[in-house]
Amino acid sequence: MDSVKPANSSHLGGKLRGLTKVLRFRTAGVAPDENIRKAKFQDKLEEDHHHFLEDERIQKRMAVEALLAKVFASLSSVKAGYAQLQIAQSPYDAEGIQLADDIVVNELKRLSELKHSYLKKQIDPSPQETQLLAECEEQKNLLKTYEIIGKKIESQLKLKDSEIAFLKEKAEECNKENRALEKRLSHNGTLSIFDDLHVSGLNPNHFDIVLKYAIKSVRSFVKLMINGMESSGWDIDAAASSIDANVVFTKTKHKCFAFESFVCREMFDGFQHPGFTFEKDPLPAGKQRQQHFFDQFMKLKSLKPKALFSRNSPSTSFGKFCRAKYLYLVHPKMELSLFGDLNQRNLVNSRGYPETSFFDAFSEMARRIWLLHCLAFSFEPEASIFQVQKGSRFSEVYMESVTEDVFMSTGNPQVSLTVVPGFKISKNVVIQAQVYLSTS
Repeated sequence: MDSVKPANSSHLGGKLRGLTKVLRFRTAGVAPDENIRKAKFQDKLEEDHHHFLEDERIQKRMAVEALLAKVFASLSSVKAGYAQLQIAQSPYDAEGIQLADDIVVNELKRLSELKHSYLKKQIDPSPQETQLLAECEEQKNLLKTYEIIGKKIESQLKLKDSEIAFLKEKAEECNKENRALEKRLSHNGTLSIFDDLHVSGLNPNHFDIVLKYAIKSVRSFVKLMINGMESSGWDIDAAASSIDANVVFTKTKHKCFAFESFVCREMFDGFQHPGFTFEKDPLPAGKQRQQHFFDQFMKLKSLKPKALFSRNSPSTSFGKFCRAKYLYLVHPKMELSLFGDLNQRNLVNSRGYPETSFFDAFSEMARRIWLLHCLAFSFEPEASIFQVQKGSRFSEVYMESVTEDVFMSTGNPQVSLTVVPGFKISKNVVIQAQVYLSTS
Protein backbone atom coordinates (compact mmCIF):
# COMPACT_ATOMS: atom_id res chain seq x y z
CA MET A 1 0.00 0.00 0.00
CA ASP A 2 1.41 3.43 -0.96
CA SER A 3 1.89 5.53 2.16
CA VAL A 4 3.74 8.58 3.51
CA LYS A 5 4.99 9.51 6.93
CA PRO A 6 2.81 12.20 8.61
CA ALA A 7 4.34 15.55 9.51
CA ASN A 8 5.49 15.91 13.12
CA SER A 9 2.65 18.12 14.34
CA SER A 10 4.02 18.40 17.90
CA HIS A 11 7.33 19.81 16.65
CA LEU A 12 5.61 22.38 14.40
CA GLY A 13 3.19 23.31 17.18
CA GLY A 14 6.13 23.90 19.52
CA LYS A 15 7.71 26.35 17.06
CA LEU A 16 4.44 28.25 16.73
CA ARG A 17 4.07 28.52 20.51
CA GLY A 18 7.68 29.72 20.82
CA LEU A 19 7.10 32.36 18.16
CA THR A 20 4.02 33.55 20.02
CA LYS A 21 6.00 33.98 23.27
CA VAL A 22 8.69 36.00 21.43
CA LEU A 23 6.08 38.29 19.93
CA ARG A 24 4.47 38.86 23.31
CA PHE A 25 7.86 39.73 24.82
CA ARG A 26 8.74 42.13 22.02
CA THR A 27 5.41 43.97 22.12
CA ALA A 28 5.98 45.04 25.70
CA GLY A 29 6.36 48.84 25.78
CA VAL A 30 5.30 49.26 22.13
CA ALA A 31 2.73 51.84 21.06
CA PRO A 32 -0.98 50.82 21.35
CA ASP A 33 -1.53 50.63 17.55
CA GLU A 34 1.49 48.44 17.22
CA ASN A 35 0.24 46.26 20.09
CA ILE A 36 -3.11 45.81 18.36
CA ARG A 37 -1.40 44.83 15.13
CA LYS A 38 0.83 42.36 16.95
CA ALA A 39 -2.14 40.88 18.84
CA LYS A 40 -4.05 40.31 15.61
CA PHE A 41 -1.03 38.62 14.13
CA GLN A 42 -0.79 36.43 17.24
CA ASP A 43 -4.50 35.47 16.98
CA LYS A 44 -4.03 34.63 13.31
CA LEU A 45 -1.15 32.32 14.16
CA GLU A 46 -3.20 30.54 16.83
CA GLU A 47 -6.16 30.19 14.46
CA ASP A 48 -3.93 28.69 11.77
CA HIS A 49 -2.51 26.28 14.34
CA HIS A 50 -6.04 25.21 15.32
CA HIS A 51 -7.03 24.68 11.66
CA PHE A 52 -3.87 22.68 11.10
CA LEU A 53 -4.68 20.36 14.00
CA GLU A 54 -8.30 19.98 12.84
CA ASP A 55 -7.20 19.13 9.28
CA GLU A 56 -4.78 16.58 10.67
CA ARG A 57 -7.57 14.95 12.76
CA ILE A 58 -9.90 14.76 9.75
CA GLN A 59 -7.12 13.28 7.63
CA LYS A 60 -6.50 10.57 10.24
CA ARG A 61 -10.20 9.75 10.52
CA MET A 62 -10.54 9.45 6.73
CA ALA A 63 -7.49 7.20 6.63
CA VAL A 64 -8.98 4.92 9.31
CA GLU A 65 -12.31 4.78 7.44
CA ALA A 66 -10.47 3.87 4.24
CA LEU A 67 -8.63 1.12 6.12
CA LEU A 68 -11.90 -0.26 7.51
CA ALA A 69 -13.47 -0.19 4.03
CA LYS A 70 -10.53 -2.28 2.78
CA VAL A 71 -11.01 -4.72 5.67
CA PHE A 72 -14.73 -5.15 4.93
CA ALA A 73 -14.02 -5.58 1.22
CA SER A 74 -11.48 -8.27 2.00
CA LEU A 75 -13.86 -10.05 4.40
CA SER A 76 -16.61 -10.03 1.77
CA SER A 77 -14.15 -11.63 -0.64
CA VAL A 78 -13.38 -14.33 1.94
CA LYS A 79 -17.13 -14.96 2.33
CA ALA A 80 -17.58 -15.29 -1.43
CA GLY A 81 -14.62 -17.66 -1.62
CA TYR A 82 -16.02 -19.78 1.21
CA ALA A 83 -19.44 -19.97 -0.51
CA GLN A 84 -17.74 -21.03 -3.73
CA LEU A 85 -15.75 -23.64 -1.78
CA GLN A 86 -18.95 -25.14 -0.35
CA ILE A 87 -20.77 -25.41 -3.67
CA ALA A 88 -17.67 -26.90 -5.36
CA GLN A 89 -17.71 -29.82 -2.90
CA SER A 90 -21.06 -31.26 -4.06
CA PRO A 91 -20.81 -32.26 -6.83
CA TYR A 92 -17.05 -32.48 -6.41
CA ASP A 93 -15.17 -29.87 -8.49
CA ALA A 94 -11.40 -30.02 -7.92
CA GLU A 95 -10.66 -26.93 -10.01
CA GLY A 96 -13.40 -24.92 -8.31
CA ILE A 97 -12.15 -25.95 -4.85
CA GLN A 98 -8.58 -24.89 -5.72
CA LEU A 99 -9.77 -21.53 -7.07
CA ALA A 100 -11.86 -20.84 -3.97
CA ASP A 101 -8.95 -21.87 -1.72
CA ASP A 102 -6.61 -19.43 -3.51
CA ILE A 103 -9.10 -16.59 -3.05
CA VAL A 104 -9.42 -17.23 0.68
CA VAL A 105 -5.64 -17.54 1.20
CA ASN A 106 -4.89 -14.34 -0.75
CA GLU A 107 -7.48 -12.36 1.16
CA LEU A 108 -6.12 -13.59 4.50
CA LYS A 109 -2.67 -12.36 3.41
CA ARG A 110 -4.20 -9.05 2.46
CA LEU A 111 -5.82 -8.72 5.88
CA SER A 112 -2.46 -9.40 7.49
CA GLU A 113 -0.86 -6.61 5.42
CA LEU A 114 -3.61 -4.19 6.41
CA LYS A 115 -3.02 -5.04 10.06
CA HIS A 116 0.73 -4.26 9.77
CA SER A 117 0.01 -0.98 7.95
CA TYR A 118 -2.29 0.06 10.78
CA LEU A 119 0.23 -0.85 13.48
CA LYS A 120 2.98 1.11 11.67
CA LYS A 121 0.60 4.09 11.39
CA GLN A 122 1.01 4.30 7.63
CA ILE A 123 -1.56 6.79 6.37
CA ASP A 124 -3.19 6.45 2.96
CA PRO A 125 -2.40 9.55 0.84
CA SER A 126 -5.83 9.47 -0.91
CA PRO A 127 -8.27 7.92 1.57
CA GLN A 128 -11.47 9.09 -0.15
CA GLU A 129 -10.60 7.36 -3.40
CA THR A 130 -9.44 4.25 -1.54
CA GLN A 131 -12.68 4.08 0.44
CA LEU A 132 -14.86 4.35 -2.67
CA LEU A 133 -12.89 1.64 -4.47
CA ALA A 134 -13.08 -0.65 -1.41
CA GLU A 135 -16.84 -0.17 -1.07
CA CYS A 136 -17.31 -0.99 -4.76
CA GLU A 137 -15.22 -4.13 -4.30
CA GLU A 138 -17.30 -5.14 -1.27
CA GLN A 139 -20.55 -4.79 -3.24
CA LYS A 140 -19.13 -6.90 -6.09
CA ASN A 141 -18.14 -9.62 -3.63
CA LEU A 142 -21.59 -9.57 -2.02
CA LEU A 143 -23.21 -9.89 -5.43
CA LYS A 144 -20.92 -12.81 -6.23
CA THR A 145 -21.86 -14.48 -2.93
CA TYR A 146 -25.57 -14.12 -3.68
CA GLU A 147 -25.08 -15.58 -7.16
CA ILE A 148 -23.27 -18.60 -5.69
CA ILE A 149 -25.98 -19.12 -3.05
CA GLY A 150 -28.64 -18.75 -5.74
CA LYS A 151 -27.02 -21.51 -7.80
CA LYS A 152 -26.86 -23.73 -4.72
CA ILE A 153 -30.55 -23.18 -3.94
CA GLU A 154 -31.46 -23.84 -7.58
CA SER A 155 -29.54 -27.13 -7.42
CA GLN A 156 -31.32 -28.09 -4.20
CA LEU A 157 -34.70 -27.27 -5.75
CA LYS A 158 -33.95 -29.56 -8.68
CA LEU A 159 -33.06 -32.33 -6.23
CA LYS A 160 -36.28 -31.76 -4.27
CA ASP A 161 -38.30 -31.79 -7.49
CA SER A 162 -36.85 -35.17 -8.40
CA GLU A 163 -37.65 -36.48 -4.89
CA ILE A 164 -41.22 -35.17 -5.16
CA ALA A 165 -41.64 -36.84 -8.55
CA PHE A 166 -40.39 -40.13 -7.09
CA LEU A 167 -42.73 -39.88 -4.08
CA LYS A 168 -45.66 -39.06 -6.35
CA GLU A 169 -44.97 -42.22 -8.32
CA LYS A 170 -44.84 -44.25 -5.10
CA ALA A 171 -48.04 -42.64 -3.85
CA GLU A 172 -49.80 -43.43 -7.11
CA GLU A 173 -48.66 -47.05 -6.86
CA CYS A 174 -50.01 -47.24 -3.30
CA ASN A 175 -53.30 -45.65 -4.38
CA LYS A 176 -53.67 -48.18 -7.19
CA GLU A 177 -53.02 -51.01 -4.74
CA ASN A 178 -55.53 -49.55 -2.30
CA ARG A 179 -58.20 -49.15 -4.99
CA ALA A 180 -57.68 -52.74 -6.08
CA LEU A 181 -57.96 -54.03 -2.52
CA GLU A 182 -61.01 -51.87 -1.79
CA LYS A 183 -62.67 -53.11 -4.97
CA ARG A 184 -62.13 -56.70 -3.91
CA LEU A 185 -63.32 -55.85 -0.39
CA SER A 186 -66.53 -54.22 -1.57
CA HIS A 187 -67.13 -57.10 -3.96
CA ASN A 188 -67.18 -59.89 -1.37
CA GLY A 189 -67.86 -57.82 1.78
CA THR A 190 -65.30 -59.75 3.82
CA LEU A 191 -61.61 -59.53 4.63
CA SER A 192 -60.71 -62.62 2.63
CA ILE A 193 -58.31 -60.46 0.62
CA PHE A 194 -55.96 -60.82 3.61
CA ASP A 195 -56.02 -64.63 3.56
CA ASP A 196 -52.42 -64.94 2.38
CA LEU A 197 -51.09 -62.10 4.51
CA HIS A 198 -48.20 -62.67 6.96
CA VAL A 199 -47.15 -60.42 9.79
CA SER A 200 -43.84 -59.72 8.03
CA GLY A 201 -45.74 -58.33 5.02
CA LEU A 202 -47.97 -56.02 7.06
CA ASN A 203 -47.94 -52.37 5.94
CA PRO A 204 -49.97 -49.18 6.61
CA ASN A 205 -52.13 -49.78 3.52
CA HIS A 206 -53.63 -52.85 5.22
CA PHE A 207 -54.51 -50.83 8.31
CA ASP A 208 -56.06 -48.06 6.19
CA ILE A 209 -58.27 -50.58 4.38
CA VAL A 210 -59.51 -52.16 7.62
CA LEU A 211 -60.12 -48.70 9.09
CA LYS A 212 -62.33 -47.76 6.13
CA TYR A 213 -64.03 -51.15 6.51
CA ALA A 214 -64.77 -50.29 10.16
CA ILE A 215 -65.92 -46.70 9.53
CA LYS A 216 -68.29 -47.91 6.82
CA SER A 217 -70.06 -50.03 9.47
CA VAL A 218 -70.10 -47.06 11.89
CA ARG A 219 -71.94 -44.96 9.32
CA SER A 220 -74.37 -47.78 8.58
CA PHE A 221 -75.19 -48.08 12.29
CA VAL A 222 -75.54 -44.30 12.72
CA LYS A 223 -77.90 -44.12 9.75
CA LEU A 224 -80.02 -46.92 11.22
CA MET A 225 -80.03 -45.20 14.62
CA ILE A 226 -81.05 -41.80 13.20
CA ASN A 227 -83.82 -43.39 11.14
CA GLY A 228 -85.13 -45.07 14.27
CA MET A 229 -85.01 -41.80 16.22
CA GLU A 230 -86.88 -39.94 13.48
CA SER A 231 -89.53 -42.68 13.34
CA SER A 232 -89.95 -42.42 17.10
CA GLY A 233 -90.47 -38.66 16.93
CA TRP A 234 -87.13 -37.54 18.27
CA ASP A 235 -85.99 -33.94 17.81
CA ILE A 236 -82.80 -34.60 15.81
CA ASP A 237 -81.56 -31.02 16.24
CA ALA A 238 -81.89 -31.24 20.02
CA ALA A 239 -80.23 -34.68 20.05
CA ALA A 240 -77.29 -33.36 18.00
CA SER A 241 -76.97 -30.34 20.31
CA SER A 242 -76.93 -32.61 23.36
CA ILE A 243 -73.74 -34.19 21.98
CA ASP A 244 -72.00 -30.81 21.56
CA ALA A 245 -74.08 -27.66 21.93
CA ASN A 246 -71.31 -25.39 20.62
CA VAL A 247 -71.06 -26.87 17.13
CA VAL A 248 -72.79 -24.80 14.43
CA PHE A 249 -73.67 -26.95 11.41
CA THR A 250 -73.81 -25.05 8.12
CA LYS A 251 -76.27 -27.56 6.65
CA THR A 252 -78.97 -29.68 8.27
CA LYS A 253 -77.60 -32.89 6.72
CA HIS A 254 -74.28 -32.26 8.47
CA LYS A 255 -75.84 -33.06 11.85
CA CYS A 256 -75.24 -36.75 11.20
CA PHE A 257 -71.54 -35.99 11.89
CA ALA A 258 -72.42 -35.24 15.53
CA PHE A 259 -73.81 -38.78 15.91
CA GLU A 260 -70.86 -40.32 14.05
CA SER A 261 -68.51 -38.42 16.35
CA PHE A 262 -70.35 -39.68 19.44
CA VAL A 263 -70.38 -43.31 18.26
CA CYS A 264 -66.68 -43.25 17.27
CA ARG A 265 -65.68 -41.60 20.53
CA GLU A 266 -67.42 -44.27 22.60
CA MET A 267 -66.49 -47.25 20.43
CA PHE A 268 -62.79 -46.29 20.16
CA ASP A 269 -62.46 -45.43 23.85
CA GLY A 270 -59.70 -47.65 25.26
CA PHE A 271 -58.31 -48.46 21.80
CA GLN A 272 -54.77 -47.59 22.93
CA HIS A 273 -54.74 -50.39 25.52
CA PRO A 274 -53.65 -53.89 24.38
CA GLY A 275 -56.72 -55.48 25.94
CA PHE A 276 -59.07 -52.64 24.91
CA THR A 277 -59.53 -52.33 28.73
CA PHE A 278 -61.59 -55.56 28.72
CA GLU A 279 -58.79 -58.13 28.69
CA LYS A 280 -57.71 -58.99 32.24
CA ASP A 281 -55.32 -61.84 31.46
CA PRO A 282 -51.65 -60.89 31.00
CA LEU A 283 -50.60 -60.55 27.37
CA PRO A 284 -47.22 -61.52 25.87
CA ALA A 285 -44.67 -58.82 25.09
CA GLY A 286 -42.51 -57.85 22.11
CA LYS A 287 -42.60 -60.01 19.00
CA GLN A 288 -44.80 -62.58 20.73
CA ARG A 289 -47.46 -59.95 21.43
CA GLN A 290 -47.26 -58.73 17.84
CA GLN A 291 -47.78 -62.28 16.54
CA HIS A 292 -50.56 -62.91 19.09
CA PHE A 293 -52.66 -60.00 17.85
CA PHE A 294 -52.00 -60.82 14.20
CA ASP A 295 -53.12 -64.41 14.78
CA GLN A 296 -56.30 -63.09 16.45
CA PHE A 297 -56.96 -60.87 13.47
CA MET A 298 -56.51 -63.74 11.01
CA LYS A 299 -58.77 -66.08 13.05
CA LEU A 300 -61.62 -63.61 13.59
CA LYS A 301 -61.68 -61.66 10.31
CA SER A 302 -64.03 -64.08 8.53
CA LEU A 303 -66.37 -64.86 11.44
CA LYS A 304 -69.78 -63.27 11.92
CA PRO A 305 -70.47 -61.42 15.20
CA LYS A 306 -72.89 -64.09 16.43
CA ALA A 307 -70.25 -66.76 15.82
CA LEU A 308 -67.78 -64.72 17.85
CA PHE A 309 -70.21 -64.69 20.74
CA SER A 310 -70.67 -68.45 20.70
CA ARG A 311 -67.20 -69.45 19.49
CA ASN A 312 -66.07 -70.42 22.96
CA SER A 313 -68.31 -68.78 25.52
CA PRO A 314 -69.95 -65.40 26.17
CA SER A 315 -67.07 -64.53 28.44
CA THR A 316 -64.62 -64.11 25.54
CA SER A 317 -62.78 -60.81 25.20
CA PHE A 318 -64.87 -59.77 22.22
CA GLY A 319 -68.07 -60.71 24.04
CA LYS A 320 -67.08 -58.51 27.01
CA PHE A 321 -66.16 -55.69 24.66
CA CYS A 322 -69.38 -55.89 22.66
CA ARG A 323 -71.66 -56.06 25.70
CA ALA A 324 -69.94 -53.21 27.53
CA LYS A 325 -69.98 -50.92 24.48
CA TYR A 326 -73.66 -51.61 23.75
CA LEU A 327 -74.80 -50.97 27.31
CA TYR A 328 -72.83 -47.72 27.39
CA LEU A 329 -73.59 -46.47 23.89
CA VAL A 330 -77.32 -47.26 23.70
CA HIS A 331 -79.03 -45.46 26.57
CA PRO A 332 -82.04 -47.23 28.14
CA LYS A 333 -84.29 -44.26 27.25
CA MET A 334 -83.20 -44.55 23.61
CA GLU A 335 -83.83 -48.29 23.50
CA LEU A 336 -87.20 -47.88 25.19
CA SER A 337 -88.14 -45.15 22.73
CA LEU A 338 -86.99 -47.10 19.68
CA PHE A 339 -88.35 -50.55 20.57
CA GLY A 340 -90.94 -49.98 23.30
CA ASP A 341 -89.13 -52.22 25.79
CA LEU A 342 -85.70 -53.09 27.18
CA ASN A 343 -85.64 -56.71 26.01
CA GLN A 344 -82.43 -56.32 23.99
CA ARG A 345 -80.65 -54.67 26.90
CA ASN A 346 -81.74 -57.39 29.28
CA LEU A 347 -80.66 -60.13 26.89
CA VAL A 348 -77.24 -58.51 26.36
CA ASN A 349 -76.86 -58.17 30.14
CA SER A 350 -77.48 -61.89 30.48
CA ARG A 351 -74.81 -62.62 27.81
CA GLY A 352 -77.32 -63.37 25.11
CA TYR A 353 -77.38 -62.26 21.48
CA PRO A 354 -80.55 -60.31 20.47
CA GLU A 355 -81.88 -61.42 17.06
CA THR A 356 -82.63 -57.91 15.74
CA SER A 357 -81.35 -55.89 12.78
CA PHE A 358 -80.38 -53.08 15.18
CA PHE A 359 -78.14 -55.32 17.29
CA ASP A 360 -76.80 -57.02 14.15
CA ALA A 361 -75.66 -53.63 12.85
CA PHE A 362 -74.14 -52.74 16.22
CA SER A 363 -72.31 -56.05 16.66
CA GLU A 364 -70.93 -55.92 13.11
CA MET A 365 -69.58 -52.44 13.84
CA ALA A 366 -68.07 -53.73 17.09
CA ARG A 367 -66.50 -56.71 15.28
CA ARG A 368 -64.78 -54.51 12.71
CA ILE A 369 -63.43 -52.12 15.33
CA TRP A 370 -62.19 -55.11 17.34
CA LEU A 371 -60.39 -56.42 14.24
CA LEU A 372 -58.87 -52.99 13.65
CA HIS A 373 -57.59 -53.05 17.23
CA CYS A 374 -56.01 -56.49 16.69
CA LEU A 375 -54.36 -55.22 13.51
CA ALA A 376 -53.08 -52.05 15.26
CA PHE A 377 -51.19 -54.16 17.80
CA SER A 378 -49.84 -56.39 15.05
CA PHE A 379 -47.46 -53.56 14.10
CA GLU A 380 -44.17 -52.95 15.85
CA PRO A 381 -44.48 -50.43 17.38
CA GLU A 382 -48.25 -50.61 17.54
CA ALA A 383 -50.43 -48.09 15.69
CA SER A 384 -51.54 -45.29 18.00
CA ILE A 385 -54.82 -43.37 17.98
CA PHE A 386 -55.27 -39.60 18.31
CA GLN A 387 -58.10 -37.10 18.57
CA VAL A 388 -57.91 -33.50 17.39
CA GLN A 389 -58.62 -30.87 20.03
CA LYS A 390 -61.57 -28.61 19.37
CA GLY A 391 -60.53 -25.18 18.13
CA SER A 392 -57.32 -26.46 16.54
CA ARG A 393 -56.26 -24.91 13.25
CA PHE A 394 -56.74 -27.18 10.25
CA SER A 395 -53.66 -29.18 9.22
CA GLU A 396 -53.59 -31.19 5.99
CA VAL A 397 -51.00 -33.49 7.54
CA TYR A 398 -53.13 -34.67 10.46
CA MET A 399 -56.69 -33.89 9.34
CA GLU A 400 -59.18 -34.49 6.57
CA SER A 401 -62.37 -32.44 6.34
CA VAL A 402 -65.64 -34.40 6.06
CA THR A 403 -67.05 -31.50 3.99
CA GLU A 404 -65.56 -29.37 1.22
CA ASP A 405 -67.76 -26.26 1.39
CA VAL A 406 -65.85 -24.82 4.37
CA PHE A 407 -62.87 -24.13 2.11
CA MET A 408 -65.04 -21.99 -0.17
CA SER A 409 -65.71 -19.45 2.60
CA THR A 410 -63.40 -16.81 4.01
CA GLY A 411 -61.63 -17.21 7.34
CA ASN A 412 -59.31 -19.74 8.91
CA PRO A 413 -60.82 -23.26 9.21
CA GLN A 414 -60.87 -24.58 12.78
CA VAL A 415 -61.91 -27.94 14.16
CA SER A 416 -65.41 -28.00 15.62
CA LEU A 417 -65.69 -31.76 15.94
CA THR A 418 -63.51 -34.85 15.50
CA VAL A 419 -65.75 -37.24 13.59
CA VAL A 420 -63.29 -40.13 13.11
CA PRO A 421 -60.03 -40.37 15.08
CA GLY A 422 -56.65 -40.41 13.34
CA PHE A 423 -53.87 -42.97 13.64
CA LYS A 424 -50.08 -42.95 13.57
CA ILE A 425 -48.22 -45.98 12.24
CA SER A 426 -44.48 -46.00 12.96
CA LYS A 427 -42.81 -42.57 12.93
CA ASN A 428 -43.61 -41.55 9.38
CA VAL A 429 -47.15 -42.63 8.49
CA VAL A 430 -50.21 -40.69 9.57
CA ILE A 431 -53.79 -41.66 8.74
CA GLN A 432 -55.66 -38.38 8.99
CA ALA A 433 -58.42 -37.79 11.50
CA GLN A 434 -61.73 -36.85 9.87
CA VAL A 435 -62.93 -33.54 11.28
CA TYR A 436 -65.86 -31.15 10.91
CA LEU A 437 -64.61 -27.61 10.37
CA SER A 438 -65.96 -24.14 10.94
CA THR A 439 -64.44 -20.77 9.95
CA SER A 440 -63.42 -18.10 12.44
